Amino acid sequence: MQTSPTGLALIKRFEGFSAVPYLCPSRIWTIGYGHVLLPAEREMLMEIDETMAERLLIGDIRFAERAVQHYIRVPISQNQFDALVSFTFNVGAGALQRSTLRRVINRGEVDEIAPQWMRWVWGGGRKLTGLARRRASELLVFKE
Repeated sequence: MQTSPTGLALIKRFEGFSAVPYLCPSRIWTIGYGHVLLPAEREMLMEIDETMAERLLIGDIRFAERAVQHYIRVPISQNQFDALVSFTFNVGAGALQRSTLRRVINRGEVDEIAPQWMRWVWGGGRKLTGLARRRASELLVFKE
């Protein structure tokens, strides 16, 4: 399974586009649509356009897709996959692996999915409104 155009649009909407590097709320250098800059890239990627940003995003999404495919052991729909890829792209594969969210999905505990999903609204040690909106949108997509 791969991220659909709808899933890609969801990620792009919440990541937002930046042509120049910036420090995200977690104090990580980022560019484009949430691409984490490696030390070697910091000097090479001083400014990018949206085409380059989308190429980087698609490459980055592959890691999130593989994590979802590996850690989610039950059959899921395309919408559920897209929502989980957006979530994993944002919080990281290790967080998905360790999460109670993963466990409740794999155990089929449907009533526990929303409360676990909505716990992931913190960044840089504080609750972020943007993350709360993102989690709510991901959850809506997951439930479709």
